[in-house]
Amino acid sequence: MDPHKFHGKDIPHIKLDPKMNIEDLVEVFANSGFNGRQLGEAAKLYAKMIEEDATICLTISGAMTPVGFGGIIKTLIERGFVDWIVTTGANVYHEDHFALGLPVKQGSFDVDDMKLYENEIVRIRDVYIKFEETLEAEDQTIQKMFADDFQDKSFTTAEFCNLLGKRSKKIAKHPEKSFITTAYDYDVPVYISTMKDSSLALNLAVHRLEDKKFDLDFVREIIEQAAIVYDSKKSGILELGGGVPKNTAQQTGPLLDQILRRNDGGQEYIIQITDARPDTGGLSGATLQEGKSWGKIQDSHEGIITVYADATIAFPILALYVLSNQKERKPKRLYKKIDQLYDKLSKDYFNNPKGG
Repeated sequence: MDPHKFHGKDIPHIKLDPKMNIEDLVEVFANSGFNGRQLGEAAKLYAKMIEEDATICLTISGAMTPVGFGGIIKTLIERGFVDWIVTTGANVYHEDHFALGLPVKQGSFDVDDMKLYENEIVRIRDVYIKFEETLEAEDQTIQKMFADDFQDKSFTTAEFCNLLGKRSKKIAKHPEKSFITTAYDYDVPVYISTMKDSSLALNLAVHRLEDKKFDLDFVREIIEQAAIVYDSKKSGILELGGGVPKNTAQQTGPLLDQILRRNDGGQEYIIQITDARPDTGGLSGATLQEGKSWGKIQDSHEGIITVYADATIAFPILALYVLSNQKERKPKRLYKKIDQLYDKLSKDYFNNPKGG
């Protein structure tokens, strides 16, 4: 429809009822305007991605696990609503605190950080983490886990997270409180977009000083990510924030088309939840429409929705909406298929390197 004509749904005089459920609330959002409408439509688009059996990537930037949202991610994995993940290393590192039973508490943002430092309390906005009881304990665990693995051979961050999930399941006090262990159980690949920019990599430093080498094959993993998209009948992303995880998932399109000449076309669907502005030119705030010029999305007019909101507010609404009205999907178990998907893309490329 021509958006310059006076047509569309009537905006109702909205009434709230104490008996309303999450589906009713999403309808309220969808029938309103501004970012409320975007949020409602984003929830429905997520449901559509699930209904059409799209291969769904969840990207996670910002401190989502320290506020406990790893539990939401875990549930989405269990229901088959997330097939692969791109996240920051910090979200993986802090998620393991819950599995190990290490203390993470609500604190305050209006505080004297000099005094917090004296009391050995680390702050993420209004979340408190104890230096010795939590960070030191986590560091020792990570160091022991990877003292004898990945030396002198290449590895991907998906392999790193898979091993972390496997070992946390064995040694953690509460392995059920980690989406990393659940990703291991359901063969969901978890890629860390910036491994060196996290405490996970910092804890490998003690082993490197002992001349143990770690060869992260970052090129292989970007090919793996593209191979997942290449093999998908339909592909979509749910982006929590922006940053490197956002671009890591979206750059699969340019790799397939611009570099490998596969004429894939990019993602069918993307939902972006961000508070970043587009006018500064940063990737976090870049509009999804702009991504079409790079071949990151199939269509700049449909299948894409940006919600300008705090992800800690919008994400639980989207998640609860699909958990309430979508049937559980059979897990795609992409981690076990990665080599097969990689080989398929490689074979197609060498058989037809110029595309067409």
